Amino acid sequence: MFLTKTCRLAVASLVALLAFVAVPAQATSVTTAYGEIEVPDAPERVVTLHEGALDTALAIGIAPLGAVTTRGGDGVARYIEAHLGDDRPAIVGVVREINLEAVLALEPDLILAPPRLPEAQYRLLSRMAPTVVPLTQGFDPDAWRSETRLFAQALGREAEGEAALEEVDARAAELAERIAAAEASSAVLVRWMPQGPMVMSDQLFSTGLLHAAGLAIHDAGLVQEGKPHSDTLSLENLSRVDADWLFLATLNEEGDEALEAAKASPAFSRLDVVDRDRVVPVDGQLWTSATGPLAAQAILDELDAALSP
Repeated sequence: MFLTKTCRLAVASLVALLAFVAVPAQATSVTTAYGEIEVPDAPERVVTLHEGALDTALAIGIAPLGAVTTRGGDGVARYIEAHLGDDRPAIVGVVREINLEAVLALEPDLILAPPRLPEAQYRLLSRMAPTVVPLTQGFDPDAWRSETRLFAQALGREAEGEAALEEVDARAAELAERIAAAEASSAVLVRWMPQGPMVMSDQLFSTGLLHAAGLAIHDAGLVQEGKPHSDTLSLENLSRVDADWLFLATLNEEGDEALEAAKASPAFSRLDVVDRDRVVPVDGQLWTSATGPLAAQAILDELDAALSP
């Protein structure tokens, strides 16, 4: 949180004044990481503090009033832009750093928060409005599904949430049929940072989608259990990530520049996947940070484009 001690006290005082609106007259009970809570049947002033919550809300037809920035950016993720209308959400913080004053100013009647939200922050937020925190432990490529269902339930649109998940499953199954007909099926996802490449875990949202779409996704044995990615690799060790498909993600312009420099190196050009022209540049904000039905469709769109001749 980026509040001074004085500001935090002011926020706490203001929240106390609003405490009487925290429990709606007509409510639905949902199970969260902090137990059973009551949420309004038809929330009208929704604030999302998690990219997956913003994604889910938009996917089921709700435009939140507030959101946090995407990783490596100063606004929402690029893939989200296509789903925003004229009424854009106000930015109320960055990843892991919520501006409580900005949240309070929006007078939310429902807050959708990220997994593993610290209890101290939860206590403050829940005094502003019912705050939904998903119960997520460790890395699980399917955790986003339970998060989508929880957020959809809290928003009173469970049927729309299930429909969004079914659309993703149908699209992945369609791609899996195409991949099964081809000989090349192994894949590695690498995030290229200014310091060098890191292999992403096969237990992430995006790698789980690649697996569902029929690719034998792996982390080259370089990612420790419970970690999202490997240590930075030297260019001399790039041969460890050779596969039928190599998806290369960057988060910003510095990563793009580092990747372009690497492509000129002999170590990169010697990779079999480079020789077969199956290196696919992808958006790191989408492939290594995002979750939700809209993100899933966007990733499958890029996979579809890569498979197309």
